[in-house]
Amino acid sequence: MKKYFYIIVIFLFTGYLGCINPFAPKLIRSLESSDLIITPQRTPQEVLQNFKVAYTFRDSLLYSDLLDTAFLFIYYDFYEGTSGQYVSWGRDVDLMTTGRLFRHFDVIELVWNETLYESETEENGELGKSFNLTLIGQEGDFKLSGRAIFSFRKCPDEKWRITRWKDESDM
Repeated sequence: MKKYFYIIVIFLFTGYLGCINPFAPKLIRSLESSDLIITPQRTPQEVLQNFKVAYTFRDSLLYSDLLDTAFLFIYYDFYEGTSGQYVSWGRDVDLMTTGRLFRHFDVIELVWNETLYESETEENGELGKSFNLTLIGQEGDFKLSGRAIFSFRKCPDEKWRITRWKDESDM
């Protein structure tokens, strides 16, 4: 009887541990399968779809393919001095900053909400979106909402990429 008890305990213990991968990221249960499709970036909307996938899976390689070589990120820094000011950085700083964001949080959930405005020509486009961003990490959960204005250009490889991202959120 004792022998069977140990066999059952070992079976349950090893079976349970066999299902755990400590290196796998936590999954968000609210995603629908259509939210997880990587697009060929043939439109600005498809670029933002890939943006969401890159954030969800914390995929810095996919994220880097979204940004044009002349990319510029702009935001209003409310904490810089007493009156605040606009601050900007280029592609290299943005990739480094986003990489840190991806490594720091266990779960990142980005939801694109309403389209504020949209304009597109054959070579350029602009898209304003509202969004919700949830960041879950060991230091706590953070929920942000805001607005972003993206400028795009169609590149020689026929992919659209972001040339400018202006964060208009009131943080």
